[in-house]
Amino acid sequence: MSDSDASLMKQRFRGYLPVVIDVETAGFNAKTDALLEIAAVTLKFDDEGWLHPDQTFHYHVDPFEGANIEQAALDFNGIDPDSPLRGAVPEEEALKEIFKPIRKAQKDAGCQRSVLVGHNATFDHGFVMAAAERANLKRNPFHPFVTFDTAALAALTLGQTVLIKACQAAGIAFDSKEAHSAVYDTERTAELFCWMVNRYKNLGGWPLSPSSLDSSSRKED
Repeated sequence: MSDSDASLMKQRFRGYLPVVIDVETAGFNAKTDALLEIAAVTLKFDDEGWLHPDQTFHYHVDPFEGANIEQAALDFNGIDPDSPLRGAVPEEEALKEIFKPIRKAQKDAGCQRSVLVGHNATFDHGFVMAAAERANLKRNPFHPFVTFDTAALAALTLGQTVLIKACQAAGIAFDSKEAHSAVYDTERTAELFCWMVNRYKNLGGWPLSPSSLDSSSRKED
């Protein structure tokens, strides 16, 4: 990442680094139900100021000791937690290995925190934070409560809240047979987030014009 690209990232999101996350789980309760899969996509600006997906990180996760597993959740996501073919690792290892490159990207961008970007982000954020707490990870790069929710942003920009429908409205290819894989959903969510940020820029919404800043300042006064 060049110095100008890093500066742009820092300026664009108020010193936050957006990182797209998707999790697959064995239920809806982040405190009691197993985290089974996690993927992350970092983002970068190109030389012309357009936002793009950068690196993808992905791990299958072993259920933590005593974790609850709802069969209905497994039927939905198609995951067999006991399959040796998953190559699953303990959630502490998965989070440590994902947090490391995120912290590096955050440092390179001059950002003080990373912000989880997700489709219905509160769900993914809850599972990441609960797993980090169980593993007693002190260097969690993510803000403890701020998230960027692509479902809400898509409702505003595209009139859609479902991921596949929002992607289709944005002209992003989406294979429904691949859905509910953490990697696939994360990469499509990253494309959607970048599309919305870039669309706003293309329409003249960013960077803010001096007149917009002056008007905002007068309203605050």
